[in-house]
Amino acid sequence: MKIRPILLALALITAATAPLTLPAVAAAQSQAAKAAVDAAKAAGKVGEQGDGYLGFVSDPDPALRASVTEINAGRKQVYSDTAAKTGVTIEAAGEATARQLISRVPAGQYFKPLGGTWTKK
Repeated sequence: MKIRPILLALALITAATAPLTLPAVAAAQSQAAKAAVDAAKAAGKVGEQGDGYLGFVSDPDPALRASVTEINAGRKQVYSDTAAKTGVTIEAAGEATARQLISRVPAGQYFKPLGGTWTKK
């Protein structure tokens, strides 16, 4: 069955990158973009998605869209680097990190699991 190798790869990514990926994801953003996104998360406008990227819970203004785009581009680079080091896809690296990010979403903020809808924690 092909699902087992995928699950094994995801488990290995999570185990191998747990101490490294989240700080790397945090470093892949400017202070201004981080501040804008943190405020938008607290306001319920932006949330974490199951693919490892930020998404819009409601329509963003152009400045917020630019901040999310910047952070997502940084995350994509981190996932690409992780994928290259571990031999999995960028998508698998993003999904492994998403599980960690979503587990840390504070109460009152939004997340969207893969195939799911926005949920307030």
